[in-house]
Amino acid sequence: MTPSSFETDSEANSEVTVSATPHSLRVFAEQLAIEAGQLALVGRRKLGVGQAVAHDTKSSLTDPVTDFDRAAEQLLVNMIRRARPDDTIIGEEGADHVGCSGFEWHLDPIDGTANFVYDLPTWCTSVAVVDRDGPIAGAVSAPVAGELFSAEIRGGSTLNGAPIRCSAANQISKALVGTGFSYLADRRGEQAKRVARLLPDVRDIRRFGSAALDLCMVACGRLDAYYEEHLNSWDLAAGVLIASEAGATTSDFSGGPASSAATLASAPGVHAGLVSLINSTGS
Repeated sequence: MTPSSFETDSEANSEVTVSATPHSLRVFAEQLAIEAGQLALVGRRKLGVGQAVAHDTKSSLTDPVTDFDRAAEQLLVNMIRRARPDDTIIGEEGADHVGCSGFEWHLDPIDGTANFVYDLPTWCTSVAVVDRDGPIAGAVSAPVAGELFSAEIRGGSTLNGAPIRCSAANQISKALVGTGFSYLADRRGEQAKRVARLLPDVRDIRRFGSAALDLCMVACGRLDAYYEEHLNSWDLAAGVLIASEAGATTSDFSGGPASSAATLASAPGVHAGLVSLINSTGS
């Protein structure tokens, strides 16, 4: 069974040029995330429960990539090139089209590929469009759960079309905190030490395996906070926008803008305390 068996007729669905307004870009991002996520989901379901997904590895032996990642990214690229041919495209699986419009699409066709391989439900497709000032629209589709998160700059965040807000947590000791780990062994060891030192001071720690979904969980109050280091633009561009538009405070570990080096998103009432606590634990 190959991903090409599940390709959709999206070529016919994206012939119309998409305008550069945040709302139009948001609607298009939603379409992109839904269709690419559905391609991957249908393929995974046809393989059957418990059947292994053939995969290669990238940065380390624990960093998988599948033909479904590649097929979903190609679908996204094709749709964007037809609808907005002058935009730049940056994808996890190698998409690298340089445009001249000033808009960049940051794509993660399957964020949480290890979960996808093991048939765990916490994976998603993440799509964001960014200008020189940062993300302006984005969508995260979690196909197994049937959930679509999206946001546009100064336009709020939604889950399946309904507005969402982050939690009102104001005590670190009661905060449920998400995190993630690098695929590189030396970094994982340092991150594990930080978790061990952080754990006694919070309600509990969760590790779901998808940075984009973790950020969306902060946006809708399922997590009070999430932090991680060593991410990529496609991991966080959509999720950071969705979290911030839902009222969360986002930053790096020093209080500056969230970045690939370090990202923290949390309820405003625990943000400053978490920045201090994370820094006190070291890396």
